[in-house]
Amino acid sequence: MKGAVRSAQRHDSALKHVTGQALYIDDMPEPPGTLHAALVLSPVASGRLMKLDLSAAAASRGVVATLVAADIPGRNSTAGPGKEEPLFAVDRVEFAGQPLAMVVADTLDAARAAAGRAVIEIEETEAILDIATALARQAYVQAPSTLRRGDPEAALAAAPHRLSAEFSVGGQEHFYLEGQIAFALPGEDGDLVVHSSTQHPTEVQHVCAQLLGCDFNRVTAVVRRLGGGFGGKESNASWVAGAAALAAHRTGRPVKLRLPREIDMIATGKRHGFDYRYTVGFDGDGRVLALDAMLAADAGFSLDLTPGVIARALTHTDNAYWIPHFRAVGYACKTNKQSNTAFRGFGGPQGVVVMEDALDRIARHLGRDANEIRALNFYRAGTDETPYGQTVDENHLARCWAEVKQGGEFERRRAEVDAFNRTSPILKRGLGLFPLKFGISFNVAHMNQAGALVHVYTDGSIRLNHGGTEMGQGLFIKVAQVVAEVFKVDVDRIRPSATSTAEVPNTSPTAASTGSDLNGWAAWEAANTIKTRMIAFASEHFGAAEKDVEFADGTVRIAKPGSNQVVSFGELAKLCWMGRVSLSATGFYKTPKIHWDAAAMRGRPFFYFSFGAAMAEVAVDTLTGESRVLRADLVQDCGASLNPAIDLGQIEGAFVQGQGWFTCEELWWDAKGLLRTVGPSTYKIPGSRDAPRVFNVKMLENAASREATIFRSKAVGEPPLLLATAVWTALKDAIAAAGDGKTAVRLDAPATPERVLAAIATVKA
Repeated sequence: MKGAVRSAQRHDSALKHVTGQALYIDDMPEPPGTLHAALVLSPVASGRLMKLDLSAAAASRGVVATLVAADIPGRNSTAGPGKEEPLFAVDRVEFAGQPLAMVVADTLDAARAAAGRAVIEIEETEAILDIATALARQAYVQAPSTLRRGDPEAALAAAPHRLSAEFSVGGQEHFYLEGQIAFALPGEDGDLVVHSSTQHPTEVQHVCAQLLGCDFNRVTAVVRRLGGGFGGKESNASWVAGAAALAAHRTGRPVKLRLPREIDMIATGKRHGFDYRYTVGFDGDGRVLALDAMLAADAGFSLDLTPGVIARALTHTDNAYWIPHFRAVGYACKTNKQSNTAFRGFGGPQGVVVMEDALDRIARHLGRDANEIRALNFYRAGTDETPYGQTVDENHLARCWAEVKQGGEFERRRAEVDAFNRTSPILKRGLGLFPLKFGISFNVAHMNQAGALVHVYTDGSIRLNHGGTEMGQGLFIKVAQVVAEVFKVDVDRIRPSATSTAEVPNTSPTAASTGSDLNGWAAWEAANTIKTRMIAFASEHFGAAEKDVEFADGTVRIAKPGSNQVVSFGELAKLCWMGRVSLSATGFYKTPKIHWDAAAMRGRPFFYFSFGAAMAEVAVDTLTGESRVLRADLVQDCGASLNPAIDLGQIEGAFVQGQGWFTCEELWWDAKGLLRTVGPSTYKIPGSRDAPRVFNVKMLENAASREATIFRSKAVGEPPLLLATAVWTALKDAIAAAGDGKTAVRLDAPATPERVLAAIATVKA
């Protein structure tokens, strides 16, 4: 049987991707009369909107309509009740790049040219452009959140040693290959079909309906594939789709809205940047006794998904370590910037860096090896609880740690790096290790559900639909493998179809690394329902016991006393149809065991933990501040992988994306709050030459999940991104070697050459 689970299968669109045959929204044939839209954006970060004159734009050649907030028939909001996130600004502007209006024309060039003719007058007010100012003014999009265990104040006061520090990490642009785009096609009686490059079709449906003031059932959101998402299309895609839907509703014609890269970067949110302050107490062996930490996130101008990001950051501040007395306070700082949103890791990467920085400082203070101190503080399997009350079961920390040290030849390379640094005055090398514990599930319990729809046709071919979206991560092939495994047929007989709210309603976003976990189980339930019906029919039809009906290798074997009968899967499907047996079924899955009290920050927010470990070696030029990642060794816990080929690609890609966040991807706003890093010429994402020259990736063996995950697999989308923390640790190790080796290093991320040089100057002072 080709394509069984746990076999390496290529992506279902792999050939179409590399040959250019994969159809994205901008490749779809445009019906006659299709219109194109362009946005009018605020040129300032904060102020009162005094005048918005679109008369020149409306009079421009090819313009069919101009739309402002007053033209929205429903509610001018792209978020749920109680959230102020308007599609078009009305009285105030909150960030440079906020949509004010939209121009719709018969060509894209005409729409964009006309949008540039809008006359905008804004009375500027003082903008908050950084976390420090927001903290000083107590400007928050939500009240601070606190995760606490024990008595950290008393434990810190009694600790033999205490250290305090502060540092910061920046945001990150998603830089998906396919920009934000939506194509809205009006139908009869006010119905709309919206093709959207979104991770959350149901939210697109809801936002479009909310803007138009109609029932959800009038809007169908369709997604065949995305050219990347990384969290940037979980909520941002919804307002883009909503704007296209509004224009289609108003004009009665198909409307496409696609954002060019510059507009996309100016108008949409990023990964949250964080500022940190913490105090850690520890004993003479380096055992952590207490932590008191402040994590302040740059939320941007509105709430968006910041509550979930803050919650995940707080629940990952402990990372791999048992901390008896713990307090972490999360601040969601309101600034006059784009509303920051989900990004691969969703606050987890911003949480784990606290303890990694603290343990490096503890080691310098005690004159000890930082990695010995890391291992000393690991969670013990099955006994230790996180600060929020979840037991760390099925703990693979020690295994991952041992395997990455062995495979990466840590002892030998540590000696080599130290020897190199003693004789090299300009170039310095660093070696960093990082252990990982990452929780899998949405922070919000009701989002942990999924649906699927499976049809078996009378020739034995199968159509599969589920609520997950395919963004290049290989979700469709993995879920197809699940269905193939149920029916014991070749995966080539499974046809995944475009995600659609008309086929599977009320879907959760494809995010939080839950795509395979949720949709795989839902598809299994649907397929197994049909299989059960087919077995019951075959038993009656052939006069055999149900237990003697066996599916295998595209056939169905019916064992009877004295004889065996074998029919193809397709033959049985046709017989079932002739016998009036339904060959269509829905499946539904909800994640068990999870519960969460958001106010108390207690419970079991995660179904299980994914573990990993990484070792990275870097070289730093102490004259220029430039750095290179020379080698990376990764061990990732994927449980019993559904598809090792797909998962390997996810691990490699996630690590390099995390490396970009830590090293080169710098967002920069000027003093007026205008984002100036708006394209590949000014915003540096890692390329092929930035990937580690030696890149060894291993999936942890014999690690099948003890929890009832789909075929005992584990999520792989987000956890490996955090493994790039080893690069940050290695950079600090190399910088320390430029001084006396005893001075703790503050290295804000991204570790650009400027920041590396500043850190080197500090350790040399």
